[in-house]
Amino acid sequence: MNIYTVIPARGGSKSIPQKNIKLLNGKPLIEYSIKYSLACPLVNHTIVSTDSPEIAEIAKACGAEVPFLRPSEFSGDLVPDYPVLAHALKELEEATNKRIDLIVLLRPTSPLRPVKLIEKGIQLMINFPNASSVRSVTKSTEHPYRQWKLDGDHMIGYANEINEAYNIPRQKLPSVYFQTGDLEIVRRETLLNGSVSGNNILPLIIQQEEMVDIDNMTDWAEAEKRIILT
Repeated sequence: MNIYTVIPARGGSKSIPQKNIKLLNGKPLIEYSIKYSLACPLVNHTIVSTDSPEIAEIAKACGAEVPFLRPSEFSGDLVPDYPVLAHALKELEEATNKRIDLIVLLRPTSPLRPVKLIEKGIQLMINFPNASSVRSVTKSTEHPYRQWKLDGDHMIGYANEINEAYNIPRQKLPSVYFQTGDLEIVRRETLLNGSVSGNNILPLIIQQEEMVDIDNMTDWAEAEKRIILT
């Protein structure tokens, strides 16, 4: 299989300025995801998709390939994953004249992934040829049946498919999972059909204590502490 990792890293981070290249325990944050991909023998190429020449140079120094700069229309705060990966697929296939089978999406904000997560995800895609994608998840600590949304001056239960779901005893609540930023793997056909996920999504379950998702400086401090302890 022809497998590419794509690591999206735009330059305009607001929560933590220059987050993707900010030094985490002495290394640019993006380096952790690049090295993780390079360590997987099943990945043919590790690509960084960025709009920033500075990030591009640092990514290359870390061992990644940056064959294109991402256009500004795919680099804003509110741009979802699909146009970023669809653009990468188009650029890479046109440049190499080769079909890509799977794209592995690694977000720089998850620098401490469990070992061999890519290998496990690819094996799932091989074992289940009808799967459209794989997504890493962990058991949710806050159940959606216990969540609320505002309705004018009052509030109503977020889950409304069951009558008064918020009153169900904890012991009877079904297991639910929260998506982590550690890993997604998507088939070429899924992207060509206009989605990053598709309808047949396989779970790759990781433990809650293994998840690190950096969104603010509190998360950053926790990640540094974890790195020092490992």
